Amino acid sequence: MDILTTRTPALNDTVATGNHSDTPEKSCLDPDVWNALTSSQPIYMAVITVLGVVLNAFVLLVFCLHKKACTVAEIYLSNLAVADLVLVSCLPFWAINIANDFKWPFGVAMCKVVNAGIKMNAYCSIYFLVLVSIDRYVALVHPMSHGRMRRPKYAKVGCLLVWGFGLLLSAPTLVFRAVMYFPEYDIHACALDFPSRTVMLLFDVMLIFFSFIIPMIIISFCTLKIIQSLRKRSVERFNAEKSEQKATTLVLVVLGTFLFCWIPFHITTMLDMLLKAGVIEGCHLGAFVDICDQLFSYLAFLNSVINPILYVIVGKNFRKKAQEVCKQWPLITPTTVSTRSNTSATLRTLT
Repeated sequence: MDILTTRTPALNDTVATGNHSDTPEKSCLDPDVWNALTSSQPIYMAVITVLGVVLNAFVLLVFCLHKKACTVAEIYLSNLAVADLVLVSCLPFWAINIANDFKWPFGVAMCKVVNAGIKMNAYCSIYFLVLVSIDRYVALVHPMSHGRMRRPKYAKVGCLLVWGFGLLLSAPTLVFRAVMYFPEYDIHACALDFPSRTVMLLFDVMLIFFSFIIPMIIISFCTLKIIQSLRKRSVERFNAEKSEQKATTLVLVVLGTFLFCWIPFHITTMLDMLLKAGVIEGCHLGAFVDICDQLFSYLAFLNSVINPILYVIVGKNFRKKAQEVCKQWPLITPTTVSTRSNTSATLRTLT
């Protein structure tokens, strides 16, 4: 398939192998369809960036400025907001690159950093949801026997491990991304430069396994057990654990939305890997995967905007925290502070 005109390179990577001598397979994708897809990307990414930055920054401000410490679930969700924020912050670079006909203008270092940032935070997002699923599973299915595991300090350690694992999964992007010259297009593009097709397929298999199959197994198991547990609860027990029920509802909605946005992308990625390996082939099939990659990449990016909206719509506790934080703002304006003692008192109310 065509080296440069396959997929949104920010997620499904532009790939070259060895000394770039591989002959690209001709795509059956109609040039008009491709132009329509790529021409809309810069505008779409700009909108996603603005909304994602504003909404996720708002979520983080609420969690950080609220007087009460974050719960375990909120620690995971705040880290998910950070991952979404970093991801959407990287999109403008690819929007400019696409608008520039894939001529990468930012140099080799930014080629590696921007793409690693997108990859890393995409992987971190799903593992934060794995932690959230495990937390809800422990809280509802084994509240007594494993309750002490649900402590903020353990949650913070878990988040650090996820960030480290995300960096490890994005290592191939840092190592193999490069700005290369493609004479058939007369451009210098930011692409993956694997030493061989075997190495490329090996990393593809590893990433699909660790970033999709394993997380989906864990999430599916936890979600199934959570739903079973909720169905068995009596009315009295439900009322006694109403706060856990609210948190679980928010988590299940966020989880369901994430799966809706990302599963099509991962399935398309697996189809692309099979095409690269020659397991399946066909010009029209390649064109179909190209189109699906474009559309499902849009859908995956959208998830970073939907999450903070869900916190407000579904998360009653989050709305309450947001209202309390908003009420604090008048306390820190200069007009309300006349003396040093008043200033100190105001600051104490914010800590």
